[in-house]
Amino acid sequence: MMKKETHPDYHEITVQLTDGTSYQTFSTWGAPGDTLKLEIDPKSHPAWTGVHRLVDSGGQLAKFNKRFESFGLKS
Repeated sequence: MMKKETHPDYHEITVQLTDGTSYQTFSTWGAPGDTLKLEIDPKSHPAWTGVHRLVDSGGQLAKFNKRFESFGLKS
């Protein structure tokens, strides 16, 4: 028997992959019935696909490219 108030709420959620498919699982994330939308998953991650793409979060990639454009780097 588990002690009350010491364990997180473990409930069912929906996980949606980048291609739109989804599945049900149990997690402590969110609230019961919530949908967790993944930005990177095994169908889109370079480690599994072999295709590399740059993800620009917060304009950091654009900032880097602008700073070093005089070196002839391609964006």
